[in-house]
Amino acid sequence: MIALIDYGMGNLSSVRKAFIAAGARNIEIVSSPNEIYRAEAIVLPGVGNFGDGAKNLNFLGLSDSIRNFISSGKPFLGICLGMQLLMETSEEAPGIKGLGIINGKTIKFDNSLNLKVPQIGWNSVSKINKHSCFNGLKDNEYFYFVHSYYVVPENTSYIAGLTEYGIKFCSCICKENITATQFHPEKSQDAGIQIIKNFINSI
Repeated sequence: MIALIDYGMGNLSSVRKAFIAAGARNIEIVSSPNEIYRAEAIVLPGVGNFGDGAKNLNFLGLSDSIRNFISSGKPFLGICLGMQLLMETSEEAPGIKGLGIINGKTIKFDNSLNLKVPQIGWNSVSKINKHSCFNGLKDNEYFYFVHSYYVVPENTSYIAGLTEYGIKFCSCICKENITATQFHPEKSQDAGIQIIKNFINSI
């Protein structure tokens, strides 16, 4: 079973539909630690505020279960806010801790770059490290983004994809059993479905 985590911060329906389209046979929307522990893989989606997301995970008792699940070596996929919450902190919510699974922070696009923030729309991802999450995809494939913040992991070897929006920022992280994307694979048509297929194949 693939567990799609409901913590009040994401469009679960579109993510679930995309997984079914990618061939997932058993994906369940879950919101309790026990449901996470019995899963073969978990997906943490998310749209919205870092602080609200972190508080909701803690309130539901999900933070420790997510950390323990990832420590077990089973596959994890984080999407958008679900990627940002892997970090220790975010400029969006000073004083509120993320999951701290990856050392690093989430910062906002610099307004002095004269960018439209949030970034909304299609942008390309340049593959940095060869990883199975990109199997079947060409370099500089386009994916759909909606975000004002981006992650800065301390260990740059975890960066699997870079995207340019005024600056080059980390748009995909791959670390052992962790895959995380700033873009929304569920909104990225065939390329996004391929990302999800690759995740399913890792289970």
